[in-house]
Amino acid sequence: MSSAPASRSRHHPQGTSGPAWLCLLLLLTACVPAAGTNPGIKARLTRRALEFGRRFGLEQLQSLLQKEHELNLTGSYRSPFLGTLTYTVPRIHIHELQINDSTVDFVEDVGVRLMVQRARIRLSADWGAQLGAIQDRGSVELRMCDLAVAAVMGVSVDGSNRPTVWSVGCDAHSTDLHLEFHRGHSWLYNLLAPLLQTALRQELNKELCRELRRSISRLEDALKHMKVSTQLDSFAAIDYSLLGRPAITAEHGDIALKGEFFRVGKYQQRPSSTKPVPLPVALPAALPMALATVHEPMLLLAITEFVANSAAFTYFTAGALERNISSDMLPRRFPLQLKTKSMGLFSPQLQERYPDHPMELRLSARRQPRLSCRPDALHGALFSSAEAFVVLPNATRVPAFLLNIDANVTGKPIITRNRLGGTVSLKGLSVEQVTSHVGPVEVKRLENLLKFALWLFGVPWANKRLQAGIPLPTPHGLSLLNPRISLQEGFMLIATDLQ
Repeated sequence: MSSAPASRSRHHPQGTSGPAWLCLLLLLTACVPAAGTNPGIKARLTRRALEFGRRFGLEQLQSLLQKEHELNLTGSYRSPFLGTLTYTVPRIHIHELQINDSTVDFVEDVGVRLMVQRARIRLSADWGAQLGAIQDRGSVELRMCDLAVAAVMGVSVDGSNRPTVWSVGCDAHSTDLHLEFHRGHSWLYNLLAPLLQTALRQELNKELCRELRRSISRLEDALKHMKVSTQLDSFAAIDYSLLGRPAITAEHGDIALKGEFFRVGKYQQRPSSTKPVPLPVALPAALPMALATVHEPMLLLAITEFVANSAAFTYFTAGALERNISSDMLPRRFPLQLKTKSMGLFSPQLQERYPDHPMELRLSARRQPRLSCRPDALHGALFSSAEAFVVLPNATRVPAFLLNIDANVTGKPIITRNRLGGTVSLKGLSVEQVTSHVGPVEVKRLENLLKFALWLFGVPWANKRLQAGIPLPTPHGLSLLNPRISLQEGFMLIATDLQ
């Protein structure tokens, strides 16, 4: 794919086969996140994804060829009549590259294979030569036809759960090379050209594979410094390291990603009975009917409910699911205002003891929220406590009552290009009095009013923010094309092409 100029760019990595290999590897590690033996996220790259990488690599290669490339090629040829001819080719300029037949395939349990056949290249180069005591310089045009390359790149995971690559093997050869010298004693070198061509062709074939191996080595060095986690805020970060080596068959490559949220500065946590554990996920052999398409998608991405539950666990244990609400934070039309006059409808003694005083509400999760994925919808269970305070004129906060408020919600995911959003609906709400310092609270009446208020204000407010979505992890410069989404038991499945 990108091998033809590789042998001519020893010290110029931008002009080598690196971009093509890099694109292929980014496709193979497109979604990196998982703890334990099961992944939080699982990705499958199909052969169409490799074809996309091949075409993208060729486009990048063509744009990189429009410049000079350092080569520093040296060699010598001994003639029985003239003595030893030593030559140097410091740089080249590539004018034409034709790759008529190239393929990229999966190699089972190994990695990726690049095959190039019937390629041709035309370039010009400066040269210097010394024959005995005679020194000379000029330029040369080179045409190399029927160029073939076969190279295999292994893909695995290193000890720090980062992807790693290596060169498994390489073979390159060309049966047709033509030289034409200009300037200097070019008439003499053109006479010697048939003798030089065989030696030069062999050297270029060797240099081609050497440069491919150097490109893979540079990529391997870069991957050693790849980030495997990202801090999202002051509370949480996400671990997107690999769980193990990709499972590669002749048809696709499967990648297990950790996808686990963890507390900033406290990655090592004690085992907890409430901590979510990733469950096995099997990507379907055939797409669900909801995702049926005329062709196989490039990427299948399964995001398990473990990812959301690990986020809930992290924010809950970090104490981030707490908020103080005052009367000025509620919409004016909200049917339940935080004042003793309004709340006194549910607790008559409250208004009697504290007539027309402002109130504050402290909302907090008393248990970790739970989310489950089912074919009909995403189901969520919220377990909260609401402690009400009366604010006295001297700013003292006096406890009034404590309630448990639990809610059941359902959601539908929405995916637009590179962002994942959704909508939510309230399916159930229950209110229970825990303690009260102002007499009994009419919880059933309060529960009905809260349901109405959330239906009128809370759910639309949440949906407005959910529809904006969050960005999905994709390599820089790539976006999802025609993504489709379906819900399965335990995970959400995204099928998409790339552009």
